[in-house]
Amino acid sequence: MSLPDQTRSIRTFLPRGLAVLGAVTAMAAISACTVRPLYSDAPVVSGVAAGTVAPGLNTVAIKPVQTRYAQQVRNHLIFGLNGGAGQPPTPLYGLTLDVTERKTASAVVQRATEDEPTAATMTLTSNYTLVEIASGKVVGAGKRSIAASFDVPRQSFAALRAERNAEDRAARELAELLRLAIAQDLLRP
Repeated sequence: MSLPDQTRSIRTFLPRGLAVLGAVTAMAAISACTVRPLYSDAPVVSGVAAGTVAPGLNTVAIKPVQTRYAQQVRNHLIFGLNGGAGQPPTPLYGLTLDVTERKTASAVVQRATEDEPTAATMTLTSNYTLVEIASGKVVGAGKRSIAASFDVPRQSFAALRAERNAEDRAARELAELLRLAIAQDLLRP
């Protein structure tokens, strides 16, 4: 074999060898990974936690609320606490939510006739109290807050829809924060 033939075979072998080596390394790294929530003691099956609801979360009943945005938080929280199963038939804990809303202008663009906000922030804040129903003992209490930004167009209906969309996004995120806080409260001795 002449020198040019050896160089050609090395050039064709090197990229293939590196590709195989990269694939083997990636498979070894992936096989060592497991995904499991820190707040759950569900067994890990094929790298994924078998249960998505932490122990005790499916025993929490949420009391009714009065406003639309609070109802959105409550609905998302019921879904998150019980894995989509609704309120528990025999709850061990009761949760009281007090959700407030605040809209603030984030940016104001000066126009010829008036100053109109062009961007705003919707902030939802919830105070919660988790009570053991049998004893009346407060298991956990806290305050969580989340903000969602949105554009304010000139058309009034479009502005209303943008505000409603930000409210819905904030409610979904606030419910997730509350779910994590309640899981922590239930794990405390």
